[in-house]
Amino acid sequence: MRNIKPLMSLNTLKTVYYSYFHAIISYGLPFWGNSPHAMKIFRMQKRIVRIMMGRTNRVSCRNLFKRLEILPFASQYILLLMLFIVNNKNLFTLNSENHTKGTRQNNNFYQPITNLTVYQKGVHYMGIKIFNSLPPHIKDLYNYVRKFEMYLNRFLHTHSFYSIEEYFQYKPITS
Repeated sequence: MRNIKPLMSLNTLKTVYYSYFHAIISYGLPFWGNSPHAMKIFRMQKRIVRIMMGRTNRVSCRNLFKRLEILPFASQYILLLMLFIVNNKNLFTLNSENHTKGTRQNNNFYQPITNLTVYQKGVHYMGIKIFNSLPPHIKDLYNYVRKFEMYLNRFLHTHSFYSIEEYFQYKPITS
């Protein structure tokens, strides 16, 4: 990226980013995105974004991601994991299927109780946990995959989450 930056426009650099780096990290991301090696990939992604924008190592990338309209690694993991969940919703059980009483969590997926960290970091458990934490206006669209993806993508681009923990701490501003 450093070698081609002086020769190409920002749009061309973005195309190179998506065709090379993005394609590599996206492959199977829902399955390995919560591994201990994810931080190394995220640091590499930030380095590439800084090179593309001509910034030094000390500059925060949060606004650079927004300006380039590139999802940070954690946000990309959330997006691809949620698309996996929505496209395979037949593998998951809604709370309304387990309980006869109507509750506020009726439209959430049932989250099994487990003590194994390996299972908790896996696709099934983490996918349910992230899905249940989505804002209601996005969660309600899970039957409409294209619309769901569009709204979720917009939400993730707006908030540019750097980690899963940051996503779980997000509280929408209500008026």
